[in-house]
Amino acid sequence: MYSSAFTCSEGCSPVRIPLDEIVYRCPACRGLLDVTHDIDALRDRSAAAWMRLFDERYMRSAWPYGSGVWGKKEWVFPQLANENVVSLFEGGTNLFWADRWGRSVGLADLWVKQCGVSHTGSFKDLGMTVLVSAVKEMIARGRTVRAVACASTGDTSAALSAYAAAAGIPAVVFLPRGKISTAQLVQPLANGARVLAIDGDFDACMALVQETCEKNGLYLANSMNPLRIEGQKTVAIEIAQQFDWQLPDWVVIPGGNLGNVSALGRGFEMMIALGLVAKRPRICVAQAERANPLYESYLKGFADFTPMTAGETVASAIRIGNPVSVGRAIRTLRVFDGVVEQATEDELANAAASADRGGMFNCPHTGVALAALLKLVARGLVKKSDRVVVVSTAHGLKFSEFKVGYHEAKLPGVAATHANRPIDVAAKYADVRDAVLRGLDG
Repeated sequence: MYSSAFTCSEGCSPVRIPLDEIVYRCPACRGLLDVTHDIDALRDRSAAAWMRLFDERYMRSAWPYGSGVWGKKEWVFPQLANENVVSLFEGGTNLFWADRWGRSVGLADLWVKQCGVSHTGSFKDLGMTVLVSAVKEMIARGRTVRAVACASTGDTSAALSAYAAAAGIPAVVFLPRGKISTAQLVQPLANGARVLAIDGDFDACMALVQETCEKNGLYLANSMNPLRIEGQKTVAIEIAQQFDWQLPDWVVIPGGNLGNVSALGRGFEMMIALGLVAKRPRICVAQAERANPLYESYLKGFADFTPMTAGETVASAIRIGNPVSVGRAIRTLRVFDGVVEQATEDELANAAASADRGGMFNCPHTGVALAALLKLVARGLVKKSDRVVVVSTAHGLKFSEFKVGYHEAKLPGVAATHANRPIDVAAKYADVRDAVLRGLDG
């Protein structure tokens, strides 16, 4: 029987806490928790057998294993009863071969993992399916959970609201008023969540949701909860699976609250421990210049970390000045020979628009990662022959104001070098012909 439990991420104690306990920090040192798996038990299958099992399940119809997350159930939450799984068929997202844009910027083997092609349009679905399933099992076992709550810059609230609605569990979300896109705001409203628009930034929302959960019997759904990390780590496993169980040389990840960095690291490490892959990719965390506390710490060799008040950025989902998972992220970067890079508003917007010309439709956070990648290429850190995967965290349609603002050249501080406007044409053939043919041959 495979098993997993909460343990202290700081390693202060070997105590194992059941996954159905309502706990987010180590009782001894108050550090964050990890989900720890019995790796020795998982070695009862060979690496080849695990790969075969995961491939047989991938995107098939047997419940719940067709999900990109639950197809790896033994590595995620093995003791969860299948009848308590809350899945919206998350994962299984496209690994987009960005051949045309990659070659234009000097890369021969560039891929973009389209995590936003998911039920609510972001990678947050991968972690939320695990967390809400855990809550459903707690309730099935007689534990009282009044509601599930999160602070959010948009995408987490959408995922929580959808999965909670599917499970019939009340959801409460704390959003920074006026700092998320319209599309992101309407998602939790549509799913019936109780939405609180807080007069403050994400960090203020995060402090309030923690206090509210602790004092009122609500279950916290932010990425400091390690159940979220377990779902998100399947991105790493799926990348390997889509490359026929090979890993890229580099993975570039947008960084806000920094849970995704350690999540992918955990996925890579688990595959190495069980023999499915033999090497570690290097990791780059990409931050917006106006919300870059990890980047500033990286410049000092991670000697210390100083939270900041994040400034206005179109990359609103990573506008976080005091990330909860910073310790996890730094440990991951040290293991994976990682780097941290930043992008200005101009750099991220133009990188997203330039890559759109190669067939994508990038959210601003993916733009941050693409801009960071361009800097690594310019420095020679990423070589032309390297296989690179950029993690795209959300669907561009969730950020239509950003896309429209760019092409109308109205984004502050952005010189929109790839802006493309519609051409007004009279309803006359000659005018239409001239408009169509103008520029096609030169």
